[in-house]
Amino acid sequence: QVQLVESGGGLVQPGGSLRLSCAVSGDMSSINSMSWYRQASGKQRELVATISRGGSTDYADSVRGRFTISRENAENMMYLQMNSLTPEDTAVYTCNAVGVITGTSFSVYWGQGTQVTVSS
Repeated sequence: QVQLVESGGGLVQPGGSLRLSCAVSGDMSSINSMSWYRQASGKQRELVATISRGGSTDYADSVRGRFTISRENAENMMYLQMNSLTPEDTAVYTCNAVGVITGTSFSVYWGQGTQVTVSS
């Protein structure tokens, strides 16, 4: 049983920075990978960044070099550091976790999302 709760969203000016947090309840070792998704108003949800069980990361081209995904297993926390923000980054950001495969099944978990608004 895993639950995800995001925090850290808010209003920030263009060029500013923000760090999102995702608190994980449950066993971190049961998670194979974690990701941040975002969905802007009127747009489809898109994958922003992913971190694997082994610590490897991947980023969408639109955020590469500006965003950094990280995980603190001892604290059961996952983060997204966002720098050089632009209005195009405005969206609801959601934490995602994919469990390790056990037998023939695995679990996918979603948080409730946190609003990020980039505006002057």
